[in-house]
Amino acid sequence: MCGRFSFVTSKEKIKQELGEQIETGVNLRISFNIAPTQHAYVITNDKPDILQYLTWGLIPYWAKDEKNASKLINARQEGISSKPSFRIPIRQRRCLVIADSFYEWKKRGTEKSPYRIFHKNGNLLALAGIWDIWYKDNYAVKSFSIITTPPNQEMSSVHNRMPIILNGKEERKKWLSDLSLEETLSMLRTPEDGLLDMYPVSNKVNNVRNNGPDLHQKMNDSPTLF
Repeated sequence: MCGRFSFVTSKEKIKQELGEQIETGVNLRISFNIAPTQHAYVITNDKPDILQYLTWGLIPYWAKDEKNASKLINARQEGISSKPSFRIPIRQRRCLVIADSFYEWKKRGTEKSPYRIFHKNGNLLALAGIWDIWYKDNYAVKSFSIITTPPNQEMSSVHNRMPIILNGKEERKKWLSDLSLEETLSMLRTPEDGLLDMYPVSNKVNNVRNNGPDLHQKMNDSPTLF
């Protein structure tokens, strides 16, 4: 799964990698530790030129309340087109979830050690996502899930799932375009091997109240994974 990620970048880098036309707003909200039910930046298919700030944890349009949002932070690739919460979004409401890195925990006996995972070239990560809109009285709540898949070679040393990463401007543009279900599902594949790099980080990332540059600092007391 993908249970934490970070968004530490600049407006200039976003425009360089995602397109000069992207509207980023005046100030970006930098976060080293984005957790479920918090807000994060995404680009949706209905507004592909605007960086929006949505809730992480999908609330289906038909939900009675938002209580299960924290349970729908990820959408598994397998069976996504038939599951009640995801079947409409995967067909009509796709998005890119923008991050500079994500975190995953490797089990060692009874302990779990966090790792920061990022593009080996330092590029931003555009994670494949789906979104929906739910109304609380007259207030519209937009929310999203990150789509996950079996891991590539480097991620298999840490966890048995990983987010789908859309690499390159053309692939990202295609994901936000008007696609058939067959075309959409064909894009849900495990990222190529050798795309990512990683290193161990402090257990401070376990606590959502910790949110500073030290969470990105490499720890040197854990063995190399690959």
